[in-house]
Amino acid sequence: MNVVALIPARMGSSRFPGKPMAKIHGKPMIGHVYERVRGCSLLTKTVVATCDQVIYDYIESIGGQAVMTSNQHERASDRCAEALGYLEKDDDVQYDIIVMVQGDEPMTHPDMITEAVQPMIENPLIHITNLLGKIKSREEFEDRNCIKVVCDLQGNALYFSREPIPTKGKGNTIPMHKQVCIIPFRRDFLLKYTKMKPTPLEVVESIDMMRVLEHGNKVLMVPTDFESYAVDTESDLNRVEKILFGG
Repeated sequence: MNVVALIPARMGSSRFPGKPMAKIHGKPMIGHVYERVRGCSLLTKTVVATCDQVIYDYIESIGGQAVMTSNQHERASDRCAEALGYLEKDDDVQYDIIVMVQGDEPMTHPDMITEAVQPMIENPLIHITNLLGKIKSREEFEDRNCIKVVCDLQGNALYFSREPIPTKGKGNTIPMHKQVCIIPFRRDFLLKYTKMKPTPLEVVESIDMMRVLEHGNKVLMVPTDFESYAVDTESDLNRVEKILFGG
């Protein structure tokens, strides 16, 4: 089975411009993500998908592989679909599973990728999965940069939101969960995704997976015990650096 990890990254983040090249312990964040992802033994290869020459040049400078894509994509999944087309043509191979790992997930552990992909290896009927992390504080629960998730009884996502869900009203003991942006797609489903029309809730929440749900498809959420925090702000960057390297 051919499994490729694609890491979408761009400099033009509205919340933290230039963040892929922001340094954590002296190394650009995208470098940490790339090296951690590449450590997963399930992967055939790891590639960064970007529309920025500075990111492309950096990845090439550390011996990695990058692909240049359009700068018009609103969604990381669409950027990955474009990059996949170039890769398959250049490599003369058809990849079976494409693992999208967001470029702002520097705490990614190689085993997290294995966790996310394993259900797809075991069950050919699963078209897409997404890691599900634990929210450990009220602050994180109320942070709009943290994407909250609620699931059905089979572990499929019901809804993703930047708002606090489910309600933490009186008597609610339901655990709080968040999306961790390690998202494997089967090849055909990624290509199907990019042909789907963007949807109203996808746009208002600014969350790729809402397009999947609004078109009537399932996203299996795979629990992980690994601690992970995405970097959306400079304070996030500082928190991640302290967790990974102390200080």
